[in-house]
Amino acid sequence: MNAPSSPAVPGKSQKTWKTLDGCEAAAYVAFRLNETMAIYPITPSSPIAEWCDQWAAEGKKNLWGTAPAIIEMQSEGGAAGAVHGMLQTGSISTTFTASQGLLLMVPNMFKIAGELLPTVFHVTARTVATHALSIFGDHSDIMACRCTGWGMLGAASVQETMDFALISQAASFRSRLPFIHFFDGFRTSHEVSKIELLDKSVLHALIDESLIAAHRARAMSPDRPVLRGTAQNPDAFFQGREAVNLFYAACPDVVQMVMDEFKDLTGRQYQLFDYVGAPDAERVIVLMGSGCETAQETIEYLVARGEKIGLLKVRLYRPFDGRRFVEALPLSVRKITVLDRTKEPGAAGEPLYQDCVTAILEQMTNGHRH
Repeated sequence: MNAPSSPAVPGKSQKTWKTLDGCEAAAYVAFRLNETMAIYPITPSSPIAEWCDQWAAEGKKNLWGTAPAIIEMQSEGGAAGAVHGMLQTGSISTTFTASQGLLLMVPNMFKIAGELLPTVFHVTARTVATHALSIFGDHSDIMACRCTGWGMLGAASVQETMDFALISQAASFRSRLPFIHFFDGFRTSHEVSKIELLDKSVLHALIDESLIAAHRARAMSPDRPVLRGTAQNPDAFFQGREAVNLFYAACPDVVQMVMDEFKDLTGRQYQLFDYVGAPDAERVIVLMGSGCETAQETIEYLVARGEKIGLLKVRLYRPFDGRRFVEALPLSVRKITVLDRTKEPGAAGEPLYQDCVTAILEQMTNGHRH
């Protein structure tokens, strides 16, 4: 199941449909919205870089009429370091990875977020090797990056992969927070589906050129000398860490605003938390990623036969908006089942479960829901 076909939008060009997989859907947007890419292959994200490399070699252009410059590094750590450097020069840059590859990027990801550099890393979520290497498509790689300070937007289908690649890029420019745009390895990255391509006019409409100019103005330059990369004592360092809270508090509203504008352009509406099912559901599943597709079909089948059940799809995982999460739940709900797609040995509960419990407790304590 993909996002429902969108109605015609007045004044927009004829809609174009194409059969492709999740990797090509992400590459379609990433190629058009970036100037530089540092890549290193890792299953199952390799096809994204391969598509971009092929299109650049064929002379295809991005949204601004230039062919993105692509360099293959010797490791994922090198790729993240190269992207970090390119972002510091004011370039619009990206990379693609998964699993251990993503973990090798973590040190640079902390720096990129700390420096408020807008970018999107497209990640085909895949398990991190433990007792054995595996290409199982869980979220252990994504969850290992929770403390890096990146926004995290998760797609559940091929159509959503293309849509969220754009939404995350627009939200990154507006919020100045870097984003991980993730979708499940193999289950979505290699699923072949007929989807609606995003028209060039939609890309132009959501990407604010003035924000790109502002990003370039913050680039390292001898004409605008600034002090960066310092070492700070705890008193100054902690003040800086707290000062960034304003950006994270504003981010959910920014993402929802982009989603609303996206709906005006395409007819497809997304929420940070999308609820489907009975309006008076007593039992609700909370889920993130490709499992939402199967769960929605099952729930719609059972609701039609009188079951009082529902599904809450988590779109924006970081920053986690507890208020919107609770507001999306039906008032009638009595039991909530959170299906994490990862294992965190030794924890009181898996990450998504913990976030949901905290959100419900805080909102009830504050009197927002009963």
